[in-house]
Amino acid sequence: MAKAYNVMAATCPSRTVLHRIGARWTVFVVNALEDGPRRFTELKTHIRGITPKALTETLRSLEADGLISRQEYPENPPRVEYALTPLGDSLLVPLRAVRQWAEAHVPDIEAARARQPLD
Repeated sequence: MAKAYNVMAATCPSRTVLHRIGARWTVFVVNALEDGPRRFTELKTHIRGITPKALTETLRSLEADGLISRQEYPENPPRVEYALTPLGDSLLVPLRAVRQWAEAHVPDIEAARARQPLD
């Protein structure tokens, strides 16, 4: 029988997984790798607004969590590519649903914000 996890419990390890998924740049990096491996510069160009430091930190965390792989090629100059692992690929389905929801509800969120009084 599989162990039951409860993200609402303060000490549940599923919280760290949810924090990884909800981290600021995770969704963007996973989505950017949807179509296949990319180099660091390609990712930085594709994900507008991300700093090199934030991208480096996000890639390291995603690799440590087993969501992406890092492949070094012995070339001159050196070439490194990042790709989704099968685990990272499985994250695309729920992220795609969240992305579609967000894009569909932009007008609703903007309207709600416009109704709020200014401080």
